[in-house]
Amino acid sequence: MNKAKSSWFVYTKKADFKAIAERFGIDQVTARVLRNRDICTEEEIDYFLHAGTDQLYDEMLLPDMEKAAGILMQAVQEHKHIRIVGDYDIDGVCATYILLKGLAAVGASADYRIPDRIRDGYGINMNIVREAIDAGVDVLLTCDNGIAAVDELKEAKEHGLTVIVTDHHNVRRDETGGEILPPADAVVDAKRETSSYPHEDICGAVTAWKLIRALFRIAGLPDDSWLTYIDFAAIATIGDIMALKGENRIIVREGLRIMNGGRQLAGRDGGQPGYGSACMGLRTLIHEFHLDDKQISTYHIGFIIGPAINAGGRLETAESALRLFLTEDPEEAVSLARHLISLNEERKAMTETGVEQGCAIVEQSMLEDKVLIVFIDGLHESLAGIVAGRLKEYYARPAIVITRGQEGLKGSGRSIEAYNMFEGLCGVESFLTRFGGHPMAAGLSLEESQLEPFRKAINEQAGLEEKDFVHKVWIDAPMPIGYVTAKLIGELEHLAPFGQGFERPVFAEKGLTVSDMRVLGKNRNVLKLRLREARGVQLDGIIFGEADRMMEEIRGADSIDILYYPKINEYNGRRTIQIEIKEYITRA
Repeated sequence: MNKAKSSWFVYTKKADFKAIAERFGIDQVTARVLRNRDICTEEEIDYFLHAGTDQLYDEMLLPDMEKAAGILMQAVQEHKHIRIVGDYDIDGVCATYILLKGLAAVGASADYRIPDRIRDGYGINMNIVREAIDAGVDVLLTCDNGIAAVDELKEAKEHGLTVIVTDHHNVRRDETGGEILPPADAVVDAKRETSSYPHEDICGAVTAWKLIRALFRIAGLPDDSWLTYIDFAAIATIGDIMALKGENRIIVREGLRIMNGGRQLAGRDGGQPGYGSACMGLRTLIHEFHLDDKQISTYHIGFIIGPAINAGGRLETAESALRLFLTEDPEEAVSLARHLISLNEERKAMTETGVEQGCAIVEQSMLEDKVLIVFIDGLHESLAGIVAGRLKEYYARPAIVITRGQEGLKGSGRSIEAYNMFEGLCGVESFLTRFGGHPMAAGLSLEESQLEPFRKAINEQAGLEEKDFVHKVWIDAPMPIGYVTAKLIGELEHLAPFGQGFERPVFAEKGLTVSDMRVLGKNRNVLKLRLREARGVQLDGIIFGEADRMMEEIRGADSIDILYYPKINEYNGRRTIQIEIKEYITRA
């Protein structure tokens, strides 16, 4: 296969790194990492390094927050029927859970409805509104959706329902650029023009969580009661790929700390005091993944726990995950957790098949295309976006994967930095029956007869060049492996959590010689080697991938250049510095 090449670039952002290091008691390398991620002023650095949950932003800065909390409190006092309408992804599930648990804590009568991905589509629709009307619902409360549901919520209001929208998506605009808000009694969204919230890039679950904080304050609950749900706010922030900046870092850091047993919760689930998440279902899922003895990180949420939560909404119903989080029966929790894990294994197998099919199609006929439009007949439509993302990463080109839906063809796309996918679709909208999205991702529908004309047209208008298809890897600093110390590694780890918007640091060194290579792992996917630099310093390194092939490549080289991240390796009670190699180049 013709996998895209990567090019290495060193950040050249300027600052007085010595002064920053002295001011905050950190290494100059650590100061450089912060500057590379645009954390520049003393105030920003201090907030990044030291801010705790007491410095989370005031929820009352969100538009309509006071109004929304007041409406909910009145509904609770008047014993009105509240229905939460969530979404089928990880953010929607976590937001629905937070609202259900928070409302229950103040004595509300609340239930929920999560749309079916295929039958209902995204967000609240007319059928869901009419179900609520027929069920005698008094208050509709959306989470992670609703900001664009103008017609649907108009229907709800005309039938006498009170409507509260909590969302984090962009507000629709009219021809003059003015906001088009849904006709709700309160619309809580940090992206509204009237928002005074300092950080608009929060997920739907965090928006819902802030509403619960406002509600708890009105109800007179202890000020930290709302922190009980911070682990779900953290899971959603990671799973919905929010930038780990501002308060998102605090939420994720504290949420991970709780999941790792860092906070005692007396009498959780009505049982004995214990440590970790207050949610038995989440603890059970962690246990069934054999993560009890692991330090759970953004990686475990993003690539293990999160995909399992999403698997229900992709292949069955998102209610599978929500039932797990709501149950108080240990046996049911185990059964539901294992079912989600099984669904995710099925999803992974289906995804791998789809990626193989997609790569075969690209290799056969699309290597000259600037935008990959790949039709995979028989692919489950919920997997199109995942497969598109994999093709985008592999070929460093925008990719739209199309499959058959219940009505015509449906597609999901993922883009690269050089290509605004939403604008690209706007230029060819005559071929589409429906589309939407943003610069890096989009969804669309079209008639089968328009597939090939659409592919040709979008490529003709793409405006991309070969230089746009090179995967860029940014290096924080050229750094000899001999400079690495346990203290520096500790500082770098203190910068965690790493993820979207705050990626793990990357360092580089040239001209290393290699000895003592050996292949590890039952799948022979780890290469361990001894690295030696010119001044004689030696450290162990590991590379993950096709170990046998990499050994042959490196064996014939005089030296290698590496991109790496330093870690502490603990084995048989010994702690040693180890270099984790991200990429390498062999030198003859």
